[in-house]
Amino acid sequence: MPLRPPAGFISAFYDPLRNPNAPTIGTATGGDASASVAFTAPSNVGGSAISSYSAISTPGAFIGSAASSPVTVSGLTNGSSYTFIVWATNTYGPSAYSASSNSASPVASLGVFAGGQGPYGANQAYIQYVNISTLGDTSIFGNLIGAGIQGAGLASTTRGIYGGVYGSADVNIIQYITFSTTGNATDFGDMISAYRGRAGFNSSTRGIFAGGATIFGGDGAEIEYITIASTGNGTNFGSLVGGGLASGFSSPTRGVCTRSPFGTGQNIIEYVTIATTGNATDFGDMTVARSLPGSGSNSTRGVFGAGAVYPGTVASNVIDYVTIASTGNATDFGDMVPAVFALAGASSPTRIVFAGARNTAYDYINFCDYIIIASTGNSVDFGNLATGCAANPAGCSNVNGGVQ
Repeated sequence: MPLRPPAGFISAFYDPLRNPNAPTIGTATGGDASASVAFTAPSNVGGSAISSYSAISTPGAFIGSAASSPVTVSGLTNGSSYTFIVWATNTYGPSAYSASSNSASPVASLGVFAGGQGPYGANQAYIQYVNISTLGDTSIFGNLIGAGIQGAGLASTTRGIYGGVYGSADVNIIQYITFSTTGNATDFGDMISAYRGRAGFNSSTRGIFAGGATIFGGDGAEIEYITIASTGNGTNFGSLVGGGLASGFSSPTRGVCTRSPFGTGQNIIEYVTIATTGNATDFGDMTVARSLPGSGSNSTRGVFGAGAVYPGTVASNVIDYVTIASTGNATDFGDMVPAVFALAGASSPTRIVFAGARNTAYDYINFCDYIIIASTGNSVDFGNLATGCAANPAGCSNVNGGVQ
């Protein structure tokens, strides 16, 4: 028997013979104090077109509406569990409710930055974090196993992984944190090759390290992978088209990276299919050749921010974006304010926070800016790093484009 529609949702023209059939419930996915509720629209829309879809939470009776799937329900409490039902509305009134969704738990959108280098070349072991959906300064999470720079970050919804942190002979170490706690990083295993400056990206289950450079500046093209929920050493995946310092992002299925040979800037973009193994394929070119850009993505759009233009290690302010599922050259997004390089990115479905940077070869700055991924425009100030200057950190998040 259909449930009674919510109070206030029956129009003056309500006619149960002309209102729509119920939507078919899909999957509810937790966001930051919110949930995204997917559904399939009914084939029988009734006597007029459907004007809106709505979802309501249990508990709390929080309601969200949208013109199509999914519906976002806001105002939820992070860490609590919710189920949802959906209904459709047309001129003649609301449909019956759908079946109840799966249980989903909202979580804070954590961006976590690890390591970095301050003035006078002092490497840091600090791990610090922010809530990507807010503004403000970072807070201390814990420490890496050792101080270092130019690590690669990747993550699932529960774990953050860092590899290739350059500060000692142990540059091949992989280490991890658990997002739900704070504390120091734990040993995960070893990468096959001891490279720094690698690209890190992931699906919800698999992490990939690509490219990089040796301690002495030799370029690496190797790609290797790990299973994020386990521990252990890296496994060979394939090779990039060419080697060099790399930066990357991902959708749930595809990893994209740019790379440049040590001491140069190139505009090459390459991609791999994360669930398989094999060599990378050419994707297109960035708008400006540069090295060490920050990067981040949601599930559809990836962004490369700023970087170093060679020779002379001149900071660039260029921000580019690509559509991950396609191929082709990048499109101008806007400018980083100010021009910087040696930065890292951490992303949510809506934002990328960039942190840790230099604006000349020797001038380290306390930098933390953000952009809105779905738009275009210049970066906006987010806050400050709790540790002060920290160029060349590694960044990751629990809601990055690879797990959305």
